Amino acid sequence: MSSVPPTRIALVGATGLIGQSLIRAAVGRSDVRIIAIARREVPLPPGARMEVLVAEPDHWGDAIAAADAEVLVCALGTTWRKAGKDEAAFRAVDETLVLAAARAAKAANMRQMIVISSIGADAAARPLYLRVKGEVEQALGKVGIPRLDILRPGLLRGPRGERRLGERLAQIAAPLTDLLMLGELRKYRAVKADTVARAIIGLSKEKAAGRFVCEHDAILRAARRGH
Repeated sequence: MSSVPPTRIALVGATGLIGQSLIRAAVGRSDVRIIAIARREVPLPPGARMEVLVAEPDHWGDAIAAADAEVLVCALGTTWRKAGKDEAAFRAVDETLVLAAARAAKAANMRQMIVISSIGADAAARPLYLRVKGEVEQALGKVGIPRLDILRPGLLRGPRGERRLGERLAQIAAPLTDLLMLGELRKYRAVKADTVARAIIGLSKEKAAGRFVCEHDAILRAARRGH
């Protein structure tokens, strides 16, 4: 009896918090295969069996095509500070590179894209970060990939490779502040990066076409499917 082949997932943003969490979540699983596309070598946990295609972003389209994947996971993202508080530099990653990856996935006939956005993403938002996220969500919907899953987590909990004092303090306070977020405010609750990674795996099994937005509770439900 033949076994079901694993779902091949092309991952951009493999060195960040969500990317690393997804790589760890895939260790020991036979149902998913990660192919990371990155500009440098990617740290791999013990037991990881995956491919890493190293290329400059200008050549990511070729790498995405070479991945021969069904699903593109985009965990790309920078911060206002890392971008030097320059809007063009910020958009170069969070908009230009994300959309280029999506178009490459469309050209490679991938059936699905799963992208990490942010709670509060809105093209009409005043804060640049949320406005760009909202604009990108709208643009991704026009690329034409059959299924688009947009994850909008709140504060991400997990170890980062960089120091973000304010975010670290918020992570410490999250168990208490989350208790105060009830009803419509639940969507702003913090979520573990490992939970988002399991949600990505769960969503990668979905076949229905369309555009789907997952906020806090939907991320938790998808994570249960990704165990």
